Amino acid sequence: MAAAAVSACALAWAAKDPVLMTVGGIDVPKSEFEYLYHKNTQQQVSEQPLEEYAEMFKVYKLKVADALAAGVDTTASFRREMEQYRRDLAAPFMADSAYLLNFVQEAYDRSRREVELSHIMLMKSPDRMANAAQRQRIDSIRAILVGEGRDFEEMARAFSQDRSVAMNGGNLGFVTAGRLPYSFEVVGFSTPEGAVSEVVESPAGYHIIKGGRRRPARGQVLTQHIMKMVAPGASAAEDAAAKAWADSVCREARSNPARFEDMARALSDDKGSARQGGQLPWFGAGMMVAPFDSAAFALEVGEISEPVRSQYGWHIIRKLDAKAAPTLAELKPEVLQRLSNPQDERSGMVQKHNWARLAKKHKGSVSKAGIKKLNDWVTAAGELDSAFYDACRDGELAGVEIARIGKRPLTASQMVQGVRQLHLPAGEEALERIEGNAEAYLNRQLMETEYDWLEANEPDYRNLMREYRDGSLLYEVSVAKVWDKASRDTEGLDRFFKAHRQDYQWKKPHVKGYLVQALNDSVAEAARLRLPSLGGDTIVSTMRKEFGKNITIDRVLVEEGQNPMVDNIVFGAAPVKPAAASMTTYFLYDPKVLTLPEEVNDVRGLVTSDYQTELENLWVEELKARYPVTVDKKVLKKVK
Repeated sequence: MAAAAVSACALAWAAKDPVLMTVGGIDVPKSEFEYLYHKNTQQQVSEQPLEEYAEMFKVYKLKVADALAAGVDTTASFRREMEQYRRDLAAPFMADSAYLLNFVQEAYDRSRREVELSHIMLMKSPDRMANAAQRQRIDSIRAILVGEGRDFEEMARAFSQDRSVAMNGGNLGFVTAGRLPYSFEVVGFSTPEGAVSEVVESPAGYHIIKGGRRRPARGQVLTQHIMKMVAPGASAAEDAAAKAWADSVCREARSNPARFEDMARALSDDKGSARQGGQLPWFGAGMMVAPFDSAAFALEVGEISEPVRSQYGWHIIRKLDAKAAPTLAELKPEVLQRLSNPQDERSGMVQKHNWARLAKKHKGSVSKAGIKKLNDWVTAAGELDSAFYDACRDGELAGVEIARIGKRPLTASQMVQGVRQLHLPAGEEALERIEGNAEAYLNRQLMETEYDWLEANEPDYRNLMREYRDGSLLYEVSVAKVWDKASRDTEGLDRFFKAHRQDYQWKKPHVKGYLVQALNDSVAEAARLRLPSLGGDTIVSTMRKEFGKNITIDRVLVEEGQNPMVDNIVFGAAPVKPAAASMTTYFLYDPKVLTLPEEVNDVRGLVTSDYQTELENLWVEELKARYPVTVDKKVLKKVK
């Protein structure tokens, strides 16, 4: 029954996409021909007749057949290239647009407001045991904070490992969406004012977050400033002197705003921005210290502030521009770009979602029984080491099923190929490593299964893959058979030139020789005496070495009217100054006036191009004789 159903499906598909031609034993379906014909037609000024295109297509496929016969598709470089293209092409087909757009909408909703947040943070490290201890410690801190009603800032100053806590007591100020780790942002934006969150784990550490005030998003501002730095711990007198300096500079800047940029370059202690005339990058909430932020947003565009005190010193701020919070359409590409960045937590969430979706689609799952067998082996051995990997690769564990896709089992021997070997004691970490390897292998195989499914079921994907593959094959075989062969076959190129020399006649006479420019007449005379003793291949290099900067010498082949110095010497044109500024005189050595090229190098580019055309014509004739081609004219007539 199943075989009959498969046969019926195959017949139905064949009826929908019949074979249009067969080239060298390889069938070309109507859909492939139609796709490329339409694409070619769109790129033409006028539509190409179908029969004419069919002839071009046959030649194209003959070359591809020759590349396959030569094994081009089996080379490591070609396979790597195709694998990379396959992954890149599949990415948009495999994306779950609805899932991604949820992140976009979420980011947009948060971008509408700014939230004041404080936190207590304990850092994570690569050490699992140390992280477990940090987690226990921050749980205890939270229990005391909530249970005893302790002051959050006091606890932050006592325990937080965030380096900025000494200055801000754990208060991050107002922040906007997209500035903090995703896991931190999710909890921070949902924690009510005055409330304390549960412990939050981010890539950097463990956090307790306290919610603060909310306000509508103010967007971003562009500013420039002049800064007078005040050292930490400066005396009141020193601060007053800095304030007096800032007041004086502020008065001058306000009286002549056009000079603000020059003043910033000359006076500002912030040397980084001073080089830019005091200009800072665009910034929004949470990106600048609070006093600077508040003052900058309060200004009108073009307005200059009174001196503003921050923990770093005094600032005179000029507001250059402002822009509102981004719209949904403006924010979308930025969020999608972040989702593709492995450093963003959401990237891992997207990946896990895709794997879960593919596992459901292709019925993939890890075998708990198989993982238990591997873990039991490690437990009995006392460690996960090279012996375990040997047992999986070709020993007693090789056939253990660690996962399955549909009816296809995935074994331990397949899993360990390419897996980095580790040395771990038996226990939780070893089990996690085994499970992780099994899941990673299953996910890789799910991706491969999906690539195959796309090629079988998505016409756009299939056509693009086939076009790229055949195009790459065509390029590689053409390089070998025509392009490189024409440039390397010096004897063949020379024979072709001699047989077709009359085809390269020049409309104007050409002068061939060595153009010498000399520092003075005595140097020119010495050069004239030296040249006849040198061989043709060494003239330029030897003269440059012996005469150094006293001459310039170049082998020339120029048409009448192209070089004023040559025209003066050979064709009686008016004298000119040498092209090299330091030279005073010039002459031609061994000049020849030619109406036809003398040798292949005189017209090498043209000859090479024509020789390539001849090689290609000969190659195509050879292909037509070697590979049979049949065309179903009835199917060709049905091409839309």
